[in-house]
Amino acid sequence: MTLIVTTKPKVYQGVLQQIRLYIEKNRLGPGDKLPSERELSEKLQAGRSSVREALRALELLGIIETRTGEGTFIANYESFQTLDILASFVLSDPRIRRNLLETKRILEKEAAKQACSHLSEKDISVLKDKMDRWEERPYECHLSFFSFLFAKTENLLMLRIWQLMEEYSSPFEKQNYTKEFYGKLLQYYREKNVNSIESLFTRYEMTK
Repeated sequence: MTLIVTTKPKVYQGVLQQIRLYIEKNRLGPGDKLPSERELSEKLQAGRSSVREALRALELLGIIETRTGEGTFIANYESFQTLDILASFVLSDPRIRRNLLETKRILEKEAAKQACSHLSEKDISVLKDKMDRWEERPYECHLSFFSFLFAKTENLLMLRIWQLMEEYSSPFEKQNYTKEFYGKLLQYYREKNVNSIESLFTRYEMTK
């Protein structure tokens, strides 16, 4: 099988992606052996130092394991973890990081709007209790507040995407809204005022 690296600025990132494709296309699972460093270098048309760097990163992440005198093997992992972990390498690009935060904000706005018709008075009281702890730990309050809203949308895919975005972005950017924002949002929920929720996200920016 011939693999081609399509990215040049940071070759090892291209190698990571190609190794992922190699694993998927060959349906390799835990215990299966990968080609040697030299063989991968030839197949990927990449320098051995770049291949070595990619393999080292994958080993540190627990995706592969090296056995002395035997070679490199797929470790005990679940296929979806490969995609999740490799995504973290992409986030080293500042532009993608900005895009991620913008997309996360869009999802939060949609969740806030969709949840409106599903919230009872009891639900609003639960959200108020979460907001009341904002001064102590604003970021954690934000996560708890919006986790509740996403769950109320009954859109599990949107919830999962938002959770993944939070996992990817939190190491470099922990953001939340001002306490006034959450108070206004609760007011609009009591009034069932969806249109004002749209404008609320326009008026308030997230802060660190």
